[in-house]
Amino acid sequence: MVPYTMTRLGLVMAPDPAEPFEAEGVLNPASGRAPDGRLYLLPRMVAPGNVSRVGLAAVELRDGVPIGVRREGVVLAPDEGWERGLHNAGVEDPRTTWVPRLGRHLMTYVAYGPLGPRLALAVSADLRTWQRLGPVQFAYQPGLDTDLNLFPNKDAVFFPEPVPGPDGRPSYAMLHRPMWDLGWFRPGEGVHLPAGVADERPGIWISYVPAAEAEADLGALARPRAHRCVALPQFDYEALKIGAGPPPVRVPEGWLLIHHGVAGYIPPGFDPVGQRATYTAGAMLLDPEDPGRVLDRTPEPVFVPETDDERHGTVSNVVFPTAIEEVDGVRYVFYGMADARIGVARLDRVTEGVSHETPIRIARQRAGAERPAAERSTG
Repeated sequence: MVPYTMTRLGLVMAPDPAEPFEAEGVLNPASGRAPDGRLYLLPRMVAPGNVSRVGLAAVELRDGVPIGVRREGVVLAPDEGWERGLHNAGVEDPRTTWVPRLGRHLMTYVAYGPLGPRLALAVSADLRTWQRLGPVQFAYQPGLDTDLNLFPNKDAVFFPEPVPGPDGRPSYAMLHRPMWDLGWFRPGEGVHLPAGVADERPGIWISYVPAAEAEADLGALARPRAHRCVALPQFDYEALKIGAGPPPVRVPEGWLLIHHGVAGYIPPGFDPVGQRATYTAGAMLLDPEDPGRVLDRTPEPVFVPETDDERHGTVSNVVFPTAIEEVDGVRYVFYGMADARIGVARLDRVTEGVSHETPIRIARQRAGAERPAAERSTG
C-alpha cells in the first residue's frame, strides 16, 4: 500500500510571449530554496529549434499555495561542446536535490549533445551560480557485461542524504534511467541489454558514490558505481517505460518516489512527432535500509492528464512530475503539462480512518484556474 494522493491545484507558469527563450514552452522544473529561504523553480525553457536552457523563477504564494512565478533569468545554458550537436543543443529537464551535508544543491540534467541525451551534474550553493561537474561517467562494473556510458540516459535524481550503499557504507545514491536501444543513432545496432536483464523497456536504476569520497571531492558525484536495476515497467500505465520524477522524499513508510509511467506509442528516437502516448504519475516506496529495493508501488496511476493544459501542448497527454517542495507543512508537486507549461498539485498522505482500498484520488482543476497566455495544440 502506498498511502499518498495528488490533488490538482492549477497552472503556475506558462510561456511568456515576450520571452524568446520560452517560445516552445516552459516545463519540467527543478526546485529549491535560496539561502534566504525563498522558494524557486528552475524551469526548462525551450527556444526555437528545440534549444533548452534552465531558468530561475521565484514562486509566488497566496495563503501558502503556489499560484505563479516571477522570472529571474537563465542560470544554465548549453555553453559546453558536449551539450551541443550540429543540429541540436540543450540542457534539459533539471532535477535538484538540496543535500545539507554538502551544503549544495545537486542538479542532474540532460545534456543533449552530439550523441543525444546524456546525464550531467552541476552544483550550487545559491541556485544562481552553478558549477558543472561534467558528464556522468559510470564506473565499469564486472559482471554487468556492458558499459553504461554507451547508452542515452535520463530522469536522474539524488537522494537528499546518505543511504546505505551495497557494502554498508553511507553513500550518495542516484536513480537514473538508461535506454538500451542504440539503433536510433546507429541504424541496425538495436538493443543491447546488460547481464541479468531480459526486459528491454527502460526502467529505473540506482548507482552509488561513497559519502566520504563525495565530501572530500564533489567531482566524485559524477563517477557513480555499484549499478543495479530498481524497477521495470510492471502495470498497464507503465507499458512502454518508467522513470524517476522528483527526488525521493523520506516518509514514515520509507522513501517515497513519485515516478512517471508511459503507455501508448512512441516513434524511434527522440522526436515527439507521431507520438501517441500518455504520461501519467505513479508512486513507489523504497526500502530505507536498501533504497534499491521496492517495498510497494501503485498498480494504477495517482495522477493522469485531465485538463486542456495537460492534454494539449507540444506533446499531448502528459503530466510529468519533477519537483516536490514543502510550504507550511504541506507538500506540493510541480509538474510539466503537455511539455508546454507547469502545474502544481498537493501531495497528501492518506490519514487513518480513510479507506485504503485504493490510493488514487484525482481532483478536477479548480474553477477559474489561469489559462496560458498562448496555447498550441499538436492534436
